Amino acid sequence: MNDTEFHTLVDTQLEWLEEQLDESDADIDYETTGGILSIEFANDSKVIINRQEPLHQLWLATRSGGYHFNYKDGDWVDDRSGQLFLDVLEKACSEQAQEAISFRD
Repeated sequence: MNDTEFHTLVDTQLEWLEEQLDESDADIDYETTGGILSIEFANDSKVIINRQEPLHQLWLATRSGGYHFNYKDGDWVDDRSGQLFLDVLEKACSEQAQEAISFRD
């Protein structure tokens, strides 16, 4: 994957996530600055999503830890656990929001 493909994949993922956050009924605020998506919850905890261009990875920072995702077979996959990005994100957001959060229909 080249840098252009990487940026397109990350931008598409972040734009889709912003749409999901806009449609959510949960008490969640978000802000995108310089390619970094910060999601803030009512208890002031945050989830941060950003790109790591040199590694072509999508990084996720949560209260429970940090995760690094590689793009494989159409999904962002954690390089340690093999978990999918959306699974990890939904779990972290649910824990931090203290309510069930799903970004899927």
